[in-house]
Amino acid sequence: MKLLNGIISGDRHRSQEDIQRNALQAASGLVDMDIQPGDAIALLLRNDFVFFEATFAAQAAGIYAVPINWHLTELEIGHILRDSEARVLVVHTDLLIKVKGQIPGSLRILVVPTPPEIINAYGLSSIYQGANYQEWEAWLQEFEPLQELQAGVTETMMYTSGTTGLPKGVRRVVQTNDAARRLAFMRDEIYGVKPGVRALMTGPLYHAAPNSFGLRAAKIADALVLMPKFDSEIWMKLIEEQQITTTFMVPTMFARLLKLPEERRNAFDLSSLDYIMHAAAPCPSDIKRRMIGWLGPIVNEFYGGTEGGYWTVCSSQDWLENPGTVGRPAAGVTLKVLTAAGEEVPVGQAGVLYGKLDCFPDFTYHKRRADRDEIGHGNLITIGDIGYINKDGFVFICDRVKDMVVSGGANIYPAEIEAELSNMAEINDCAVFGIPDDEFGEQLIAVVQLQPEYEISETGIIAYLRSRLAGFKVPRIIKFCHSLPRSDDGKIYKRRLRDPYWKGRERSV
Repeated sequence: MKLLNGIISGDRHRSQEDIQRNALQAASGLVDMDIQPGDAIALLLRNDFVFFEATFAAQAAGIYAVPINWHLTELEIGHILRDSEARVLVVHTDLLIKVKGQIPGSLRILVVPTPPEIINAYGLSSIYQGANYQEWEAWLQEFEPLQELQAGVTETMMYTSGTTGLPKGVRRVVQTNDAARRLAFMRDEIYGVKPGVRALMTGPLYHAAPNSFGLRAAKIADALVLMPKFDSEIWMKLIEEQQITTTFMVPTMFARLLKLPEERRNAFDLSSLDYIMHAAAPCPSDIKRRMIGWLGPIVNEFYGGTEGGYWTVCSSQDWLENPGTVGRPAAGVTLKVLTAAGEEVPVGQAGVLYGKLDCFPDFTYHKRRADRDEIGHGNLITIGDIGYINKDGFVFICDRVKDMVVSGGANIYPAEIEAELSNMAEINDCAVFGIPDDEFGEQLIAVVQLQPEYEISETGIIAYLRSRLAGFKVPRIIKFCHSLPRSDDGKIYKRRLRDPYWKGRERSV
């Protein structure tokens, strides 16, 4: 099979030149609508060519592109449409049903027919839902490419995942072209993107890290192959057929791959793949070790967040020599571990992680300045993690600040308990959090999903944990479930598990 360059999705292909031309035509269209620099357009799109065209169009015109997680409820999507003050919504036709009751009257709609590979991947109806709105492709043809590009670079306005509350828009200041080039160079280094690579897009473009990876690869990689949704066997098939060299993944994908029988994994030629970057959620040690053992020392990791960018980088060798680390601070990063009072803690002691990447543009939460001030300390910010830095400069994450449980005055970090549960052969997935307790303030509960072929009792799990953890860290309650609510990037929606226990209470901690 002859390898194509450009952007590839199923049986469809579009060159980078066509993507850029369409983007500049769209930018002219946005200017014609009198959409001003600093305004926003919303994208309710699956992984498709138009996602890149609309984003690049917004950047050319100095407008904020706002990708929306289409897994959200209608009310949550409506919140983002209103909060972002979007002037235009670019939407796949099958997703219109998600927003029909939440579309502000002033919002201009441009529809994109859902492509066949996406219809097939999700088992969608091919019935067209956009008859009353203008189509993206037809609209483009009304305009010549924009000639005068907006000065500076406007970053995408990502909305946080909302695992602990309503999503907040991360609105960045406009960068100078020089600062944007520095950041682009760092992104290319982090993601392993450069001319000559053939990249595979595994995750949804509405998430921050896949978005950054995809936008860079769409511009400078020889090819970017889009997956409509992640599937383990299709992932291996695409690597073999498309000679993929580089990809970005999340730990959930690793776990799904490793569940395949070894003979099935060995049936594909994955030798072209020489660089994997993963992030977004903690990776269980056993999963990471097995991935490196299977594919070799090509598994890299970064730690950071939507607000702060890339704070640490970790190679396979770094991790094997320091199991559990997320690496050392990247070039240009200031990283400190502070107490609640803002004082630095000794080496090896846990505290709240605060950091800054010097080439990453400053931000505010759109219309929520007080929330932005709350996470700042001088010129540093926290993305809400508790961790420590050892004597060799390696960073370890202990837990999320908001996940920390205070029981009887003791601080308990659920991630430590979840790590022990994940090591149990019987357990496939788990979440630990605090629920109300009249005596101790909070008590621990663990919600677990068992492996299909195993059985274990609540008593058995508690006994296992007692052999490995201090008594006050062992959950008194174990609940069994069929599956845990997770976002596409692997983060558990603990709020959905936790909120029913706190309903009707004056406090939530």
